[in-house]
Amino acid sequence: MSSTPPLSRRGALIAGAAALAGLGPAATASEAAVRMPEGSRPRAAALTPQQRAAQCVIHSYPGLTPPASLMNAIAEGRTAGVIFFGENVEDLSQIESVIQSMNAAHASSPVKAPLLLMTDQEGGLVRRLPGEPVMSAKEVGAATDPHQWADFTGSGAGMNLAGIGMNVNLAPVLDVYRKDGDFTDQYERSYSKSAAAVASCGAAFIAAQQGAGVAATAKHFPGLGPASASQNTDLRSVTLTTSAATLRGVDEVPYRDAIAAGAKLVMLSWAIYTALDSSRPAGLSPAVVGELRNRLGYTGVTITDGLEAGALQSFGSTSQRAVTAASAGMDLLLCSSRSVSQGDEAVTALSDALASGKLDGTAFDAAAARVSALRVGL
Repeated sequence: MSSTPPLSRRGALIAGAAALAGLGPAATASEAAVRMPEGSRPRAAALTPQQRAAQCVIHSYPGLTPPASLMNAIAEGRTAGVIFFGENVEDLSQIESVIQSMNAAHASSPVKAPLLLMTDQEGGLVRRLPGEPVMSAKEVGAATDPHQWADFTGSGAGMNLAGIGMNVNLAPVLDVYRKDGDFTDQYERSYSKSAAAVASCGAAFIAAQQGAGVAATAKHFPGLGPASASQNTDLRSVTLTTSAATLRGVDEVPYRDAIAAGAKLVMLSWAIYTALDSSRPAGLSPAVVGELRNRLGYTGVTITDGLEAGALQSFGSTSQRAVTAASAGMDLLLCSSRSVSQGDEAVTALSDALASGKLDGTAFDAAAARVSALRVGL
């Protein structure tokens, strides 16, 4: 382990991770109480149309250095946050410095709620940062005590991200896989073929990670467990004909436990689920969003998968996809093509749709308020 200045936040958290490693999987992170500062939620009326729209958009960028266009958007309140990928990370010190520069730029923004700074740190093969969680979800699920190892990996993920200033992890995956080597299993992203086991591990990961101060994202609702190895929504349209009874009796089961554990975000899938909506992917479907909100009672933040996904080829441009997703009830739109212009295009589209009345302003502001509540609670 490399040495770190003893008074740095990252150093303290790395030391905590080392202590956890020494104690083994029984170590747990305590639940953090979230207190929302009064008056810190921005009022939509105080923002420009672009700023208002931007409170529901996450940007991305290429390479190791954020371009000036992104830093300007941050400083001017024209983004809700940033997603980081492996190409943005040289090492922990470098990405910590980038995050510090983003927070410094954000200090001049009219929106005072913290930026949402996120990545995919699932564990195993899917990690954007070096370090915890090293174990994959499949390894956790196969362990002698999966619940304790899920707690351990959740704590590790939380401390790793919090140590460099990130505050959202797009994990855990709650897909209940069906066959060895299928879409979710081939990268060991699923805890188990058992819905109950996935539910237990997912809830433990969520509670431990959020106890370390990093919001968790349960994904990919209502579940990509039935997808075959070639059914990758990043690349192409995916239609799943799983019955409503199976979706509700298997795939949605882990989300009940995730909601009970306090999951701050839920990411919806880009697959089409014919039993729920035969024409639209889940993240563009009011019916599927309603399944999550009304049937499962989820009141937190909904977030799309990447708007650039191949599964959305027949749903128009980024502008059209952004407006359709927001109309369907998605709170946060993830623009993850590593192009700042993609996020800017989504912001402009939402702003124009609000001005024309194509987007319901009351519903949109309610979505922005959920995102704001998440931000001020971090």
